Amino acid sequence: MQPKPSLVLLCGLMCDARVWAPQREAFASTHDVLPVNFLGLSSLTAMAEKVLAMAPPTFRLAGHSMGGRVAMEVFRLAPERIERLALLDTGVHPTLESEIDGRMKLVALGYEQGMQAVVVSWLPPMVKAERRQDAAFMAPMVDMILNVSPQVLEGQQQALIKRRDAFPLLRQVKCPTLVATGRFDTWSPVAAHEEIAREISHSRLVVFEDAGHMSMLETPQDVNPALADWLA
Repeated sequence: MQPKPSLVLLCGLMCDARVWAPQREAFASTHDVLPVNFLGLSSLTAMAEKVLAMAPPTFRLAGHSMGGRVAMEVFRLAPERIERLALLDTGVHPTLESEIDGRMKLVALGYEQGMQAVVVSWLPPMVKAERRQDAAFMAPMVDMILNVSPQVLEGQQQALIKRRDAFPLLRQVKCPTLVATGRFDTWSPVAAHEEIAREISHSRLVVFEDAGHMSMLETPQDVNPALADWLA
């Protein structure tokens, strides 16, 4: 029997495999699904090296948010190993000076008031407004963030602050690529993904019309078919 292809799912800031739960379930029958988190690492290069050490020789690669930036770093290091690429709710440009202060304020909040305060400050804007009061929906994400320490948050924020400019790499991507984001993602807006898709010759742009930044959890009924088309 032919082995199943490998699907590597890269987690974003403060996230673990739970952020990909609907996709892990949806594609487990057709793929060897490998979610990768980056808790404890403080550079995108170290994160990409972790992916390359864990993954098989070739694989399909999807990254969400910070995971999308890691995916581009994996591409920089080993493009020949990536069969297909999906970039969800992410970005490719280097750090803006105005961004650094906000990232470090969140770190300071974690140290001074604890990760519950980080949840209150950071998480609600990550989802579409109507979902913010849905306690059952929000609970897994709250638990996920409370599982992170301020030290882990600081390391990941430092990785993002020191990130490379990945924009020049986009025209080098030749594998089938999905570029997707939520219509209500204010952190990684549609216009940024339109720009990414224009640069990648074999790309398809998808906008999830009812999602914010956490699209995979918010609207798996839209995300999973888009990923299935990409994988096919």
